[in-house]
Amino acid sequence: MYHQNYNPTGSAFLSTVLAAVPILVLLYFIALHPHRDKQGMKHLGISAPYAAFYGVIAAFVIVCIVFSMPVVSAISAFSLGVLSGFLGIIWIILGAMFLYTMTVITGKFEIVKESIINISHDRRLQVLLIAFSFGAIIEGTSGFGTPVAIAGAVMVGLGFSPFQAAVLNLLANTAPVAYGAIGTPIVVLSQVSGLDQLTLSTMVGHQLPWVSLLVPFWLIAVFVKMEGGTWKEVFEVWPAALVSGASFALMQYFASGTAEFHLMTDVVAGVFSVVCTALFLRFVWHPKTRFLLKSERAAAAAAGAAAAPHDRSGPANPYSLGQTAYAWLPWAILIGACALWGAPEWKKTLNGLFAGVKFDTTLLGSKFNGTLSLPGWDMPALHNLVQRMPPVAPVNAKPEGARFVINWLSAAGTGVFVAALLSGFVLRLSAAQWKEATIRTLHRMKIPVLVIGQVLGLGFLTRYSGTDAVLGLAFTSAGVMYPFFAAYLGWLGVFLTGSDTASNALFGSLQRITAQQLNLNPILTVATNSTGGVMGKMIDAQSIMVACAACYDDPKERAHALGPIFRRVWWHSVAGAAVIGLIALLQAYVFTGAIPVPPIK
Repeated sequence: MYHQNYNPTGSAFLSTVLAAVPILVLLYFIALHPHRDKQGMKHLGISAPYAAFYGVIAAFVIVCIVFSMPVVSAISAFSLGVLSGFLGIIWIILGAMFLYTMTVITGKFEIVKESIINISHDRRLQVLLIAFSFGAIIEGTSGFGTPVAIAGAVMVGLGFSPFQAAVLNLLANTAPVAYGAIGTPIVVLSQVSGLDQLTLSTMVGHQLPWVSLLVPFWLIAVFVKMEGGTWKEVFEVWPAALVSGASFALMQYFASGTAEFHLMTDVVAGVFSVVCTALFLRFVWHPKTRFLLKSERAAAAAAGAAAAPHDRSGPANPYSLGQTAYAWLPWAILIGACALWGAPEWKKTLNGLFAGVKFDTTLLGSKFNGTLSLPGWDMPALHNLVQRMPPVAPVNAKPEGARFVINWLSAAGTGVFVAALLSGFVLRLSAAQWKEATIRTLHRMKIPVLVIGQVLGLGFLTRYSGTDAVLGLAFTSAGVMYPFFAAYLGWLGVFLTGSDTASNALFGSLQRITAQQLNLNPILTVATNSTGGVMGKMIDAQSIMVACAACYDDPKERAHALGPIFRRVWWHSVAGAAVIGLIALLQAYVFTGAIPVPPIK
């Protein structure tokens, strides 16, 4: 039995610094290590697979030498992270990119692009519709980086640069994250903290709408400044940003507090935002001038054309309503499949589909058993052999389980893959097109898969060794300011694990224990772990690599894009977590009525 030690050196400060070494190594090589390319140009940050590899090596050294975790247990923890990452995240992204590639090969993606352009030719408004509203719907159905991949690919197809599309979609994929994949983060948060699920959802829904109001303006400002625009051009579209953000925020607030819709909050809020924004732009309002990309403005200037006034109706769509609906059908199938696979009853059905086919054997000396539809493997030298200690876990906490459950039928990625297959049949792909879509998807994803696997393995290694808890405990000494730093604890969890769900599993219990020790409301602090975590989503390595995979066609550019993107979004992430922290601080001491009261059981 490995008992986690949160102060192995006898000095809390030194133990915290050493626990942070793997993360610091990863950050250094991602964003700061100077190197020269073959042309002699100097860059910061090295290729993502190598940066992740150095972070993993540093983690093994710290975990095994400083924290005295057995080497075989450390290897097992890392392996569990890689395996879980493939089934839980990589499988989703592969399916989503497969579907996207099909639409490109068949030409249907061009029709999708045209339908979006027909709503508005203004690039600022396209950012709102795609990155914010449409991305929220995808986050609500599948989560785990899928909206960044799909919305990012759509924006690149519309002419946005890969770097631009990646950054903007990472920024946009914040406010919806707490309700991603049919509310999975909320479900897990309730399970690990022991607090009522609907109450936690309501609390999250009393914090995030303020961010949902802010994000559209934030996106527009970042985009316009990236394109060399002025603050006047930023504020020129404030009515559209307000409609987009306010419609999403209002529906998010109401849906999050209802028993019927709280797990579908992102889907209903995203759809409502898309409809409201599209109708507003189509029939009510448009900016006086059309804002275009820098390259488009340069081309217009070279041709001697003046700034184009906005024609609300726009040019006629060259495609019929039937053609447009047919082109959007794969995306409708994707949303429907993800919603179906997120339904608890459907998951239960799939997990029990081959319940009659049972087996019980061993693999590497550990149990490998279950049913054909739901096999599981107890990770060697790890399952029930790691003990979390107070104050991170209660005194009577059970040992940490480490069982790799292969839910190959009910996994969200299977739903996405089924949607891709159905879309291929609906689009009538030829044998040659099936082959091309498969090869292009695998070629595009080989580097991101390598990086995501390593980073997720690193995240599981920090979890089972206890180094994540050492970093988390550093926040608990904040006293009355703890509600502010509770947001940064969730932020740290998402950065370490790449998932708001995993961050909630990691720190949900610690947030409740700390709140009780400081006489704070645990509903507030536990919920703030999830809302603060959404701001860490834009800087975790696997989310950035998903964005790179979707937005960059060139493998070399894809491998080296992680560092520049990370540096660009870092301060936005830090500032966003501070906004959540301030909201939590105000709700803790000023607007206490915003904290819902759990039902009496």
